[in-house]
Amino acid sequence: MVKVKLFANFREIAGVREVEIDARDVYELLNKLVVEFPKMRELVFEGDRVREYVNIMVNEDLVRGNKDLSPSDVVAIFPPVSGGK
Repeated sequence: MVKVKLFANFREIAGVREVEIDARDVYELLNKLVVEFPKMRELVFEGDRVREYVNIMVNEDLVRGNKDLSPSDVVAIFPPVSGGK
């Protein structure tokens, strides 16, 4: 099982800081995540594509697109980080 850490609105919707999901790759993980937490679908997907603003890190490396996962991986999902002056 892959450990998934949720941040900001993703955490608020899920009501938990992390979950474990059995997935072979990032896309499968995201699809299983929105099945478990249906209200998260609009934040994660635009149609069948992952929204550009969704940041996904696998073992602290930013991932764009799909990536194979192993059970020991840690995935973090968070919205864009913004700051002020």
